[in-house]
Amino acid sequence: MASEQHGFAQVQFLTVAEVAATMRVSKMTVYRLVHSGELPAARVGRSFRVPKPAVEDYLRNAYFDAG
Repeated sequence: MASEQHGFAQVQFLTVAEVAATMRVSKMTVYRLVHSGELPAARVGRSFRVPKPAVEDYLRNAYFDAG
């Protein structure tokens, strides 16, 4: 359990605006992904924070070769 907490402390969290900029989508799109459960997030007060690895995983899984 202690190692899980230590690993969790290393996770970088992004704001909705930062996620939107990273994914090059609107903030509303990020909110939709969070509310639908497609993108995990932690609620902090009235805002959300998204773990950076979750954004990377989402983009990796959403990628496909169109050629």
